[in-house]
Amino acid sequence: MNKSDIPLARRDRIAERLLGGEAVVAATLAVEFGVSEDAIRRDLRALATDGLCRRVYGGALPISPANTPITDRIKEGQEKKTALAEIAASTIQPDEFIFLDNSSTHLVLAGLLPKDYNLTVATNSILIGSALLTRKDLSLILIGGTVNNQIGGSVDASAIYSLSQMNIDRAFIGACAVSFQSGVSAFDHADASFKRTLVSSSRQRTVIVTAEKMGTRARHKFSEIEDIDQFILDKDCPKEEVDALVGIGKTILSD
Repeated sequence: MNKSDIPLARRDRIAERLLGGEAVVAATLAVEFGVSEDAIRRDLRALATDGLCRRVYGGALPISPANTPITDRIKEGQEKKTALAEIAASTIQPDEFIFLDNSSTHLVLAGLLPKDYNLTVATNSILIGSALLTRKDLSLILIGGTVNNQIGGSVDASAIYSLSQMNIDRAFIGACAVSFQSGVSAFDHADASFKRTLVSSSRQRTVIVTAEKMGTRARHKFSEIEDIDQFILDKDCPKEEVDALVGIGKTILSD
């Protein structure tokens, strides 16, 4: 290999780890590759500029793939989402007031809601509302407001106010990123504000997490890990993150 190519090869190897959902520490990488921490920091700055990571003190975190429009995500990983949604549906009890937050996995869950449970289902998602429109065995509440096309529903001040007036039994809360260290977060500021209200308005709070979101961090934290009652996890979620959740007594269900 040409000597001038070595930094690019090192950068590519770091990028592979970040794309695989792994957080990296500059000091550790410097020892591994036998270079200075300054060299690693330059690599991380370049990768952050390319949108491949988010710089944090001492290293970098991977960017969650949830930072894409919901219309691009609804066809991805259907088998995995269905397995997780089936677990979520099994937790629902008769006569509950349920909230389904904007999420491609929650769209799958909408099609698996138990029949004849006398459910009331609220959502701020246009797609979820449409999917439930023909269900005669439940009551549907669609929270209105200005629709955010990236998110696929309403998260503005009007939607937040409507949500704040509700007493929800069980909320399924969409998350862009989940990390034991950084909490539960979202990319959009208004979406995060909506989710904070959803957390505070709900008695039972559940977050469904696919492996690519676990151990990542988005810009706006809306909940501490401790404030979520139940996590439904993809079996491929990083073991160290899962062990950390179990260690603090979180209820974990897995496919």
